[in-house]
Amino acid sequence: MSRLPVIVAQGGIGPAGRTSGFNAYCRLVFEALGQEQADHTLSSLAALTGADSADQQRLLDDTLIRKLDGTLFDPDHTPLHNLLKVQDGSQLILRRRQLPKDLPSGWLVTELDSDRVQVSFGSEQSLLVPGTQPSPVYAAGQLPTGFHPEKLYQSRNHPRGLAMTVYGASDALMSLGIPFDTLKQQISPDQISVYAGSSMSQLDHNGNGGMLQARLQGKRVTSKQLPLGFAEMPADFINAYVLGSFGSTGTNMGACATFLYNLRQGINDIRAGRARLVIVGNSEAPLTPEVIDGYTNMGALASDKNLRVLDKLGKDDIPDYRRACRPFGENCGFTLAESAQFFVLMDDELAVQTGAPILGAVADVFVNADGHKQSISGPGAGNYITFAKAVSLACSIFGDEVVRNHSFVQAHGSGTPQNRITESHILDEVARTFGITRWPVTAIKSRVGHSLATAAGDQLMSTLGVWQHGLIPGITTIDRIADDVHQERLQVLTDHLAAGRDGLDMAFLNAKGFGGNNATAMVIAPQRVQIMLEKRHGQSAMKAWHQRNESVVETAAAYEQGMCAGTVSPLYRFGENVITDSDISLSREQVELGDVSVSLRMDNPWGDCV
Repeated sequence: MSRLPVIVAQGGIGPAGRTSGFNAYCRLVFEALGQEQADHTLSSLAALTGADSADQQRLLDDTLIRKLDGTLFDPDHTPLHNLLKVQDGSQLILRRRQLPKDLPSGWLVTELDSDRVQVSFGSEQSLLVPGTQPSPVYAAGQLPTGFHPEKLYQSRNHPRGLAMTVYGASDALMSLGIPFDTLKQQISPDQISVYAGSSMSQLDHNGNGGMLQARLQGKRVTSKQLPLGFAEMPADFINAYVLGSFGSTGTNMGACATFLYNLRQGINDIRAGRARLVIVGNSEAPLTPEVIDGYTNMGALASDKNLRVLDKLGKDDIPDYRRACRPFGENCGFTLAESAQFFVLMDDELAVQTGAPILGAVADVFVNADGHKQSISGPGAGNYITFAKAVSLACSIFGDEVVRNHSFVQAHGSGTPQNRITESHILDEVARTFGITRWPVTAIKSRVGHSLATAAGDQLMSTLGVWQHGLIPGITTIDRIADDVHQERLQVLTDHLAAGRDGLDMAFLNAKGFGGNNATAMVIAPQRVQIMLEKRHGQSAMKAWHQRNESVVETAAAYEQGMCAGTVSPLYRFGENVITDSDISLSREQVELGDVSVSLRMDNPWGDCV
């Protein structure tokens, strides 16, 4: 029988704050929290940002979608070079050392003194002159203001996405409540898989962005920019500096569906028995002027100009940046965001044996392309297939009635006019096909923005919070649903919905990416997972799990207290326990790697035909 991939821990950082302990989720529904939980959420944010936990309004204002705060770049003065055409006969005085090694055609150089020369242009010349201009987009889903992941460990000029990776993966591992070194003693070192990356690589100055800009800025490419810029580098960092893992690794890129692609890789490893523990996640840090320009010129982002038109404002009026992203409402584009989300999954047997927390389980992830397309960025038929497959699987596992009455949808909900029509039609048609009415639909991008590769990780973070606290976060940035949204059988939530901790047995996470990268995940609630595990492993095994879980919960609670007190640092093991050639020993049966070994015993999978 197939092993069940159980979600046992989550961690990360995004516009809503720290993922572990359901802190980021609680920021999404802050206005609906009780006083004790609200105070804890504020303490978590204060520990992240260094602000006073008593300054509630500041902590809330400095999270979620908001105006770019200048941490990453000044949106009023984004750098550029102005192209100037210098006419024939113009002159320029330079220091001698500033002369290019190869003089451009038409340059006539006259010495003025030992230090200076005069350049006369014998023909029209093009010159680049540094300047600035306002960003066309001021709204973004930024990490909480004051939080700097690169300052929490010896980052050594790491790109922002990798610093977020170290923080997020550490947060997931340490919130598990079981020391990772203890887990490594129970499983073979090659039975740990890591699938993590980004969809756009590392594009800030310390990564590919700086490498590509260096020559045009008159600078040199550093030795780190290229290697640290690779899109799979988050997985590499987790293996090398957090886990010390020898297992399967990599990233499966699929534009805005990338997280679900990686999740599919991870659960397939568990189901096939290739891995017993998997870390899945993504880290995306796309808030750079160049990326914003790219999406703006595609007409994809909610620019300030279009927000003013949408809200009938004057050309000098300031838009409501909090409401920049409006899925399924009258909208004008998505809002770019940064986020790092990581999840630890185990096979069901290991989860029971270790007393690990049971946050949920992943039944499957379906991926389908669109077929022939007119526009590479436009939606297509593939998402009908992925979503219908996910619902069909849920009906096969739990029956039609459970799906109809105890499920909800985390929509892609990007906030574009095209998405609100096409995705709502998909959801409405699937609901009609499977007899679903009043299907709750929400879209987390309305609060945290679109983090590209990590977007579905944001959805999963929110989903696990729903099962813990019983509230589905609503799309609170819209006043009403747009007239062209298909909603005959949908309940598009414009406010938080109290469903109860045991009221929802499953969720469907949907992702639609550029190029026809469609993915839908079917995720099972923890109370359902425990019932399934009891049927498989028996009451005595689950009773033992409960007993072991008590100490695990205590350890996780101590970690949460330490994080809120600001006394816990990310895991970053640079140069520790490095395996060299002298530590490796080979035999026909195994590879010995210092104190651990990897079996080489292989069964013939094609014994019936060889």
